[in-house]
Amino acid sequence: MNGFTNHCFCYICTMKKQLLLLIFACSSMCSCVRAPQPDYPVPTRQQLEWQQLETYAFVHFGLNTFNDLEWGYGDTPASTFNPVELDCEQWVQTFKACGMKGVILTAKHHDGFCLWPTKTTDYNISNSPYKNGKGNMVKELSDACHKYGLKFGIYLSPWDRNNAEYGKEAYVETYHKQIEELTTNYGELFEFWFDGANGGTGWYGGADEMRSIEASKYYDYERARNTIWKNNPDAMIFGGTMQTIRWVGNEQGWAGETQWSMVKMSNIDDCDYLTRGDKNGDVWLPAEVDVSIRPGWFYSPSTDDKVKSVEQLMDIWFGSVGRGGNLLLNVPPDRRGMIHPADSARLMEFKAAREAFLAGAVGSASREGRAVKVPSGHEVSAVVVCEDISKGQKISSFVVEGMKDGRWSVLAEGTTVGHKRILRFEPCCCEKVRVRVTGSYGRSRISYTVI
Repeated sequence: MNGFTNHCFCYICTMKKQLLLLIFACSSMCSCVRAPQPDYPVPTRQQLEWQQLETYAFVHFGLNTFNDLEWGYGDTPASTFNPVELDCEQWVQTFKACGMKGVILTAKHHDGFCLWPTKTTDYNISNSPYKNGKGNMVKELSDACHKYGLKFGIYLSPWDRNNAEYGKEAYVETYHKQIEELTTNYGELFEFWFDGANGGTGWYGGADEMRSIEASKYYDYERARNTIWKNNPDAMIFGGTMQTIRWVGNEQGWAGETQWSMVKMSNIDDCDYLTRGDKNGDVWLPAEVDVSIRPGWFYSPSTDDKVKSVEQLMDIWFGSVGRGGNLLLNVPPDRRGMIHPADSARLMEFKAAREAFLAGAVGSASREGRAVKVPSGHEVSAVVVCEDISKGQKISSFVVEGMKDGRWSVLAEGTTVGHKRILRFEPCCCEKVRVRVTGSYGRSRISYTVI
């Protein structure tokens, strides 16, 4: 090869390299323009599907029901568990009739008594009079849910005040075997619940003493998460260190008026923080609002006249689902093993009140600022606003405006929206109503209904 040819060859190679670099740079720029990455954090498919459930039932049932206790010590005899008219189908039919989408059962509370015939401990339903020791509450409720189309979930207390090995490594293995049993034998689970009460005084096989543990390390929640997802890949997890939804920070039934679905895990033990979330949070962790229809979590005859009123339940609904959370409403079966008439009647009244509220809708809009025409003489008093959260939660403020005599005026102002926000205001007559976003951390999309 002569010098000229060699020079041309080197020149051509150099030009090819520069051209390739230019093409690479341009393609990178184009991909950034055409396919922007969503803001972080964003919900998973499972979190989005869970959010659509909105309202479902909590069932606290066990030895405590028959001994008028909230937290059993672990020494109550299994022989005291005997619901002679137990009817899980009655529970599920009641919950479905009032519009709930699922049920979570306390398969084991802090006292350690298991409502299924587990191989891990003798302190279980097979050693009770119920069905002569042949019963299985977890299966009965799971079967009823599948029959009537409700989702089924499990609560399994990490704390066990009966087990002699609690606080030691042997109990951790027992607990993980219980998780394995519950996640493999009872069909699909939509949620698995780890309670936050951990360690303290207990019977502990007769030791009758105080035992302390470091919950974040002792239970090996990562292993538990792996077991749950191996058997139920779409299950949501409440509590522990691997949670995919968060406690709202109280048991009164409300989330903050400003309520973000993001948090920083470093602040997860701050109850006030949990009620409102964090616009700068680095993890998507939507809020679940748990509250009981009665003063306690377990049934007691002394609370038959203390079931929450319809007005109280509506305030809870507005403060939970109406602030972007999901409502987990506890309805404890009575000692017969059935939903008490006072509770079932109140649930039906609660459903009727929700339906009456929503029936007052005068129209909907599919985007911000689009006016909804109000029938002449009709008073409006609320809006239901929904944000598209598939790419993250972004709205920090919005305003509801009404037109009268051709002029717009402010009817109400709100902060966050999230999955759903119900904002109520003084009833008034307007010609039109619209919702405008006044603060947002990026592009947002909303739809809304005027009521």
